[in-house]
Amino acid sequence: MARRRKSRGSSAGKKKKGAGPQDPRPPEAEAPRAEQAPHPTEEMPPRRAFLSRLWLGLGGLAVAQYVWLVVEFLRPRRSEVDGPGIVVAGPVDQFDPGSVTAFPSGRFYLARLQDGSFLALSRVCTHLGCTVPWIAEEDRFVCPCHASAFDLRGDVLSPPAPRALDIHPVRIENGIVKVDTESTVRRRSFDASQVARA
Repeated sequence: MARRRKSRGSSAGKKKKGAGPQDPRPPEAEAPRAEQAPHPTEEMPPRRAFLSRLWLGLGGLAVAQYVWLVVEFLRPRRSEVDGPGIVVAGPVDQFDPGSVTAFPSGRFYLARLQDGSFLALSRVCTHLGCTVPWIAEEDRFVCPCHASAFDLRGDVLSPPAPRALDIHPVRIENGIVKVDTESTVRRRSFDASQVARA
């Protein structure tokens, strides 16, 4: 009888000492390991936030630069300006009699009449305000909106325009033609007093 009890005790002792699959580790032993090793995803949000801010900043800078370039491109330019609103067109000899030269920056045409005098004609049609181009082949200004036509002096050739093209004052100083784009003169028709002579 005593022998049997010893064998049972020894087998029970073997079961307690063994680390087999029947003895799970206590959960308290694994908890410190999880706290000590930080998870790799914990550092990602600050990096993503930084990169997002960086890309937004660079994108905003690119958009601002693009807008600046567009504004600079569309802004009217004057190659030479002599006071506020004064456009220096160039020397008198540069313009042939019977010619029309466009000045997009000043929004006018400089017409040199056959007698050598100058007129600075507005590009705005007196009918409804469309931009009037000079058609050299037809020797006239023709409005693309309603087909009003004007001659070299800005007089109406065909309606519906009710009056001649407006003009800007022209002066000639030391052989240089200058146009005052700040002032616009409304007129009914051409008059010889409206021209500037060299």
